[in-house]
Amino acid sequence: MSVRAIRKRYGTHDVLRDVTFDVPAGQVFALLGPNGAGKTTLIRILTTLIAADGGSARVLGHDLSRESAHVRKLISVTGQYASVDEELTGLENLVMIGQLLCLRKAAARVRAQELLAEFDLTDAARRRVGQYSEGMRRRLDLAASLVSSPPLIFLDEPTTGMDTRSRSALWNVVRRLASQGKTIFLTTQYLDEADVLADRIAVLDGGTIVAEGTAADLKQRVGGESVEIVLDDGSTLRELTDGSPERVRQLLNRLHDEGRAPQALTIQTHQPTHAHADAADAGE
Repeated sequence: MSVRAIRKRYGTHDVLRDVTFDVPAGQVFALLGPNGAGKTTLIRILTTLIAADGGSARVLGHDLSRESAHVRKLISVTGQYASVDEELTGLENLVMIGQLLCLRKAAARVRAQELLAEFDLTDAARRRVGQYSEGMRRRLDLAASLVSSPPLIFLDEPTTGMDTRSRSALWNVVRRLASQGKTIFLTTQYLDEADVLADRIAVLDGGTIVAEGTAADLKQRVGGESVEIVLDDGSTLRELTDGSPERVRQLLNRLHDEGRAPQALTIQTHQPTHAHADAADAGE
């Protein structure tokens, strides 16, 4: 995927300003940035949900603006919140999506069972999704986006609001998809997530790409721009931020909305290291 000078404005606010980068086929590419950076807007443009005001992009060799219908056939997108039907079972959700994609019911059922096994949901296949944990719903949502086995997968902040165990489980799913040769475009606010999963990372802030490279490259260029908060369950959240009181307040408000606000607060700002990523990879 090749993105060149993408721009988007709402009213007088420039949400995206000349965003340019490349995503090599078969790699995991992470777009890292704080809330309001423009990550979701860019995802919506690249998945043909909204049009850019300027610039161009080629997705799997196809022009985004002129061949949008073809692009949609080659991609899948999983948004920030699970969109599966909570009144249906996990199996019913996947079978329904398979049939919407023009699979015969028998073929849709076979594909559904394959995905339930791959995402460790077989035991919950006949339970209503409304009874699933948040982590299980997110895994089912990702499974639903893979019914057609697309070569390019967009994941928009897939672990937001997850507990540590569910987050680690989803990381394993992403690694498995990458090992199958899928190209994955991932947006995240979490430094450790990008470090652990991505082959290349771009940092988006204020609608502009401010840095791009491997995790090792960026550690040298954005050192110190992170905040670390120890949560009540003993896990540690690390997120891209300048450590300013306003950014920390926004982060604490988000944790409160997700039901994860710590009772006792321990905050540090520091440069991310491989040791931090290794700790996160082990489940923090």
